[in-house]
Amino acid sequence: MIETSNNYDAIVVGAGAAGLMAAIRAAERGIRVLILEKNRRPGVKILMSGGTRCNITNARGLRNLRVISGPIDPAYDPREGRGARSIQDAFGPGGKFLGPALRALSVEETVTVFESEGVATKIEGNGKVFPVSDRASDVLDALLRRLERSSAMLRCLCPVLGIEANHEGFAVRTAGETFQAKRVVLAVGGQSFPGCGTSGDGYEIARHFGHTIVPPRPALVPLRVDSDWVPTLKGLTLPDVIASIQGPTGPAHCERREALLFAHFGLTGPAILDVSRAIARHEGPHRLDLVLDLVPTDRFEALDQQLQSASRQGRKQVASLLPGPIPRRLAEALLIASNIRTDRVGPDLTREERIRLVTNLKRLRLPVQGTLGFAKAEVTSGGVSLEEVDPKTLESRLQPGLFFIGEVLDIDGLIGGYNFQAAWSTGWLAGEAISPDPNSP
Repeated sequence: MIETSNNYDAIVVGAGAAGLMAAIRAAERGIRVLILEKNRRPGVKILMSGGTRCNITNARGLRNLRVISGPIDPAYDPREGRGARSIQDAFGPGGKFLGPALRALSVEETVTVFESEGVATKIEGNGKVFPVSDRASDVLDALLRRLERSSAMLRCLCPVLGIEANHEGFAVRTAGETFQAKRVVLAVGGQSFPGCGTSGDGYEIARHFGHTIVPPRPALVPLRVDSDWVPTLKGLTLPDVIASIQGPTGPAHCERREALLFAHFGLTGPAILDVSRAIARHEGPHRLDLVLDLVPTDRFEALDQQLQSASRQGRKQVASLLPGPIPRRLAEALLIASNIRTDRVGPDLTREERIRLVTNLKRLRLPVQGTLGFAKAEVTSGGVSLEEVDPKTLESRLQPGLFFIGEVLDIDGLIGGYNFQAAWSTGWLAGEAISPDPNSP
C-alpha cells in the first residue's frame, strides 16, 4: 500500500518545456500534480536552446503582432503565411496531429503567457520570437514562478525507473520511493542533446504499454559531407543559400532558403539543420546529396552571361569575377571543385570550364556522409507513433490515463521556435485534458 502522501491526481515525468507547461495548467485547474525530474534542476534544455537565448516560438503563427511588446525586426515580413496552419506546415506530415494542441494554446497565447510574467518578447527577421533580454534563464524563471503559484510539486534528482498500471491508476517507481497517480504524463523528451538528460527513457516506458516507437533519429543536426575542401572554409558564413537534399535522381526531398556555415566537420547553420530532417527520415543517407544554390537571387543563364562578359575585361583572375555574395575563399574552393586552376584568368577560361563553374554556383552537389548524431541534434525525429495517441487529448489509445507530450512523440519541426511551440501547446492541452475529478476513471 502506497502512503497517502505519495498519492497524486497526476504525475508529470520530465520538467522540460512540455512537462512544466502541463503541470502548470493541470495544477491551476485544481489537480494535485507532482513533477519528477531526473536532472539537478528543471528546464536544462530550455537554458541551452537558441544559443542560451531560447527561441520561444515563431511569429509565422501570430495573427496579432500587438502581443509582442519588444522590437520587431523590419526584415520580418508579416504578410507571409500566418496562423496555426503555418505552424503546422513546419512539421510536415505530423502537423495535422498538432491542430488540437495549437487551438488549445496558440502562438498569441504562448507569447501572452511569458509577457504576463514580465518576459518582454521581440521578433527577429526570420520570424523567431526571443525574449528581449536574450536570456533563456528569463523564460525558465517565468515558468518556475507560475509553477510555484500553481501549487504543483517538483522533485529533482528523481529519475523514474518504471511505471506500472494498477487498479488505482499507476505506480511510478523511483530509486527511493514509489508514487501513485491516477494519471501519468510522459514528457521526457527524445534523444537529442543527451547531456540534458534526454536519453530515450520514454521509449521503453511507452513500449511497456504496447506502443509502437518510430525509430528515433537525429534531426536539426549538422551534416558531414564527402569533400576535402569544405573543412578548409571553416568559419565562413553565407547568409542566403538554398539547400536541398536529393537522391541520385528525382526531386528534392527537402528544401530550405536560409543561412549556411562551413565547419571543420562539414556544414551547419539554419538551412542545413532544416534539410537534415530529410536525412533523418531516409533509409541510407549515403545515397543522398546535399545540393546548394549559392546565389539564389540569380538565374543560371544570367550568371553564365555575367561571367562570360567579365572574363573579357582584362586579365583578372576568375576567382575575382564571381558574384559579390561569393567570398574569395569560397571562390577559390569552387574553382578547385570545378577542376579549374585557382590562378586561371578570365580570357583563358574555356566554355566547358565556365559551365562547370556556374553549375557549381547554382547546383553544387556534396555527397552526404552522415550527421553529427544525437549529441549535436536539436530535436529527435521519430518517437511514439501518432496513430496510437488521441490528438484531442494526447492520451494513449492503448492505456487510459497515460499521456504523451513534447518530443517523446513522433513530431519534429523546422528550426525557428516551432518545436518549442509544439512543446508548450501539447503540454497545455494535456494539462487541460486531465480530469480534476479524483473519482473519474
